[in-house]
Amino acid sequence: MTAHAREILDRLVGFRTVSRDPNLDLVDWVEDYLAGYGVASHRVWNAERTKAALYANVGPEVIGGVVLSGHTDVVPVDGQDWSSDPWTVTEREGRLYGRGCADMKGFDALALAAVPLALKSGIRRPLQIALSYDEELGCTGAPPMIAEMARTLPKAGAVVVGEPSTMNLVDGHKGGHGLAIDVRGYEVHSSIMHTGVSAVMLGARLIDWANRVNEENRAKTVTPLAAMFDPSWTTLHVGTIRGGTAGNITAKDCSFDLSFRVVPGEDPEAWLARLDAEIARLNAETRAIRPDAGISRIIKYFVPPLVPDHEGAAEALIRRITGQNSARVVSYGTEAGQFQAEGYSAAVCGPGDIAQAHQPDEWIAVSQFAEGWRFMERLVAELAQ
Repeated sequence: MTAHAREILDRLVGFRTVSRDPNLDLVDWVEDYLAGYGVASHRVWNAERTKAALYANVGPEVIGGVVLSGHTDVVPVDGQDWSSDPWTVTEREGRLYGRGCADMKGFDALALAAVPLALKSGIRRPLQIALSYDEELGCTGAPPMIAEMARTLPKAGAVVVGEPSTMNLVDGHKGGHGLAIDVRGYEVHSSIMHTGVSAVMLGARLIDWANRVNEENRAKTVTPLAAMFDPSWTTLHVGTIRGGTAGNITAKDCSFDLSFRVVPGEDPEAWLARLDAEIARLNAETRAIRPDAGISRIIKYFVPPLVPDHEGAAEALIRRITGQNSARVVSYGTEAGQFQAEGYSAAVCGPGDIAQAHQPDEWIAVSQFAEGWRFMERLVAELAQ
């Protein structure tokens, strides 16, 4: 493990870049760090100018380079039982503990540590750094950054997204929408509930539809592409729900999130259409009782799937560097699908285990961090050829 990369990891973990909060302290530091090596960086702001993505071109401005893509945000530590300060990297028993060590400030630190190595090696193709925000909220911060990179930088030949994969090649993942569902009811005493509308019970009908669709999908004949995933079908999920005033009043309001994880080969828009059809059916019944009651939805995010491309430059690059002869797919989403949708060849390969992400006492193995650095050394050597 390079000491320089470890020092950078210590700094990055120290910035409390929980997705609900600004990330500008970290962005300021990275900008100054890159400037110290004579590398100009560019910010892509959110609408409120409280967060920014940052990208940079290291080395010559020619096509055919490699993007190292990471995100700056982390999930909260609220309510989690940590054995040490989550905002300070703590090493014990061959592990580095701290929020973001695995997901994914470990990769970010390695990518930034590769900058002086790349400059010293006289790379002939550029190393491009891309650090987004709000990945944990549905990969919403990356698309404007990717679009601007495509407009302003020499087109990279490959993108390596460093989500934790234990340094294994991942060439496919699911995609889909995340939605906010809002249900409006009509309050009456629960003894005469037939004259009102319970938003909670109406919302429960849509959730029950999601359960039935999951069972239907599970029973389908699996396509060869879908069979690569676990689970091998498109899933619908509700993680949080809020609503109601009291036990004896029909609920006026109910809200919940609903997400689709769609296997490649299926159309995410078609799944939205199915949802809308069910909402329309439920609304028709409900508005016969109260015309102002019903269900509405807002799209919070869309993450495109990463479709395996065995002939792609990104997969070939990672195979050459790691010596791996096989790839795997995952059911979570990453920004790799967004790069691919913009016309880049993209794949996932990063240090750490996704099983440690978002957990109390999140950690990355020292050996994984060291393997990640060897990857960077080999990548720089390839760019110098």
